Amino acid sequence: MAKVTKDKDKDVLTRLADRGEEALARLAELPGGTKALKAMNDLRERVDELGKKVRGIDALEARIAKLEKELAALKPKPKPRRSPSRTASRPKASAAPKPPAA
Repeated sequence: MAKVTKDKDKDVLTRLADRGEEALARLAELPGGTKALKAMNDLRERVDELGKKVRGIDALEARIAKLEKELAALKPKPKPRRSPSRTASRPKASAAPKPPAA
């Protein structure tokens, strides 16, 4: 039974391929058809190129993550700041206004 289904599928695919070839031949015969087919082929090539570039993005992201980790390891750690409680306990200098110079 499975062999019959595979044969039917193969037959259907073959028929579709034949029909597609016929349709492309008819398009080529129409005025401007060759121009349309050329545009479709160019589009297909550009989509293939874009697909290749997009697949390369994952590798670039991995490299960036690695470089960011290395950079973080190279940066010096910031020194801890003094807590505000120490500065609050210091006596403040009086801000008495100075007498005008005569």
